[in-house]
Amino acid sequence: MVLRALSLSFAQLGDRRILAVLAWSLLITLALVLAVGGVLVTGAQWATDRWIDTSVDDSWIVVASGVAGAIAFLLGFAALFRAIAVPVTGLFGDSVVAAVEARHYPDAAAVARPAPLSLSARLGIASFLRVVLVNLVALPAYVFLLFTSIGPLILFAVLNAVLLGRDLGEMVAVRHLDRAAARDWVRAHRWQLSLLGLVVTGLFLVPIANLLAPILGAGAATHLFHGRVR
Repeated sequence: MVLRALSLSFAQLGDRRILAVLAWSLLITLALVLAVGGVLVTGAQWATDRWIDTSVDDSWIVVASGVAGAIAFLLGFAALFRAIAVPVTGLFGDSVVAAVEARHYPDAAAVARPAPLSLSARLGIASFLRVVLVNLVALPAYVFLLFTSIGPLILFAVLNAVLLGRDLGEMVAVRHLDRAAARDWVRAHRWQLSLLGLVVTGLFLVPIANLLAPILGAGAATHLFHGRVR
């Protein structure tokens, strides 16, 4: 079901309405990621220069720190991009969902209630705060698991799969249900949505694919919602 939903979503990427959302969301997301990332990198460099003795010449320490640094950078960039991209896409996500419904579910599109910008903004802010807080709370576990190499990737995927599945499901459900009913629907289908979130989270770790991940996720969530409702 999830793979079919994603394939249908991918097949509709050429839709003009979806391309417009993709263009705007990418511009805003990349600008924010560069701004926030620049501040974080500057702060990390300052902390490194201040607290870490770089004069130590030990090859295994250099190699280990290089590997750990590469993993940390990958996860940090993916987390930052995901934290910003999904809320930004959510601001325009109603257009993506509407385009998918118009093509595949015209009856549902006819009775849908477009989400107002204020609601999309609230959902986006809530999404951003959840992903930041959850990943900050999990930061000690990320650091500990750096010694296992793949451990941080697994933890990142699991945590963000659940969060992302909830965000994508809620983005669609609010067009057809009130807030309470939308939350109930998301809870009732959390496993299916978490599986979708896991796949989309994996896309955030892949260059180029991460640019399409939020749009593909929104489209796939639309197919899951209407498939499950029917």
